[in-house]
Amino acid sequence: MKKTMLVAALMVGAMVSAMAQNPDPDSRDKSRYAVNNFENDDLYTAVQTYEPVSVVMPKGKKVKNVILMIGDGMGLEQLSTAWIVNNRHLNITDNFPYVGLQWTYSANKLVTDSAAAGTALATGSKTNNGMIATSPDGQPLETLSEYAKSKGMKTGTSVVCRVCDATPAVFSTHHANRDSLYNIMAQFVDSELDFLFGGGLKWWENRPDGRDLTAEAEAKGYTVVKDMAGLMAVEEGPVIALIAEKELPPALDRGTDHQESVKKALELMGGHKKGFFLMVEGSCIDDWCHANKVGYAVEEILDFDRTVGAVLEWAARDGETLVIVTADHSTGGMTLLGGKVAEQRVAVNYANTGHNGVALPVYAWGPGAEKFVGIYENAVLSQMIKEILK
Repeated sequence: MKKTMLVAALMVGAMVSAMAQNPDPDSRDKSRYAVNNFENDDLYTAVQTYEPVSVVMPKGKKVKNVILMIGDGMGLEQLSTAWIVNNRHLNITDNFPYVGLQWTYSANKLVTDSAAAGTALATGSKTNNGMIATSPDGQPLETLSEYAKSKGMKTGTSVVCRVCDATPAVFSTHHANRDSLYNIMAQFVDSELDFLFGGGLKWWENRPDGRDLTAEAEAKGYTVVKDMAGLMAVEEGPVIALIAEKELPPALDRGTDHQESVKKALELMGGHKKGFFLMVEGSCIDDWCHANKVGYAVEEILDFDRTVGAVLEWAARDGETLVIVTADHSTGGMTLLGGKVAEQRVAVNYANTGHNGVALPVYAWGPGAEKFVGIYENAVLSQMIKEILK
């Protein structure tokens, strides 16, 4: 993140609420006696805001394309915080007419990790924490990307983390251990994805097994590029674009790279007569909530939300695209405890540096969106998408 912008945005010093009075033993208004102490990383004020797009739901019922967008670590508390910072408007909150809730627990833990939650979203089956698109006994599970490909659809993944991380991995690869990054990365060569964007050159190049994945991918017909200019020059897929050693730079430093990558994916796959399935992840919301840094986390959410806006504009023109926005889990035990609405300022508390087991919202737009209202398991969300892809 650009340090000057962040420093200007963060409030200097610690903010301490007014000294609490002696509580009135007969009063039920206990909140007025509360004192919350905030540190620099708990405080954030808007750097710059933007207006959400305004789109009209298509009238048709046909679903040709499905775009699943996952804000990693983005619970309702994170979204509420970004909503305040962006002057009470987001593409997600302003445009999606159908909202549901999904439960996130894994097969072996109340509090899921990204691998198990991602597997449920990608395959329609719950698994143990740490497992990539495999059942608890280690058997591969068919993913939405693989299923869509079997139907003759094009498939794509666009993220801002390493592509061998849990969420992008569960849609195209299989492994019992999410930390086997070299093995997972190598599977993308055989994934049959038509579009892959993110970071992860560390596990693609100079591998300890000596494999040249670029040469292998090119032999299968892929164009492999390592920067945005290379991606923008691609005229037809399939393409693998790995533009960072690990994760892409923080949101304020990478500019519009994610929006442009998704637009490129839509350009390359959008004309396919049998449609496409695209997974888009706002990956690093989770990272910065793990680090308990609200400013960085909010800017990642806003970047993800602008990407949602770009997708909605394209989908509105297309008229046959279902867009679903959700998360895999919430991170940091974050609570929004202060700030000022008029100043677009927030003050939060983080309870921990891990995940939690709270239910998550699901936002749906486009033909078939009404099916996603209600309360259901994360695996059922995937099953409903698979029914639509049929």
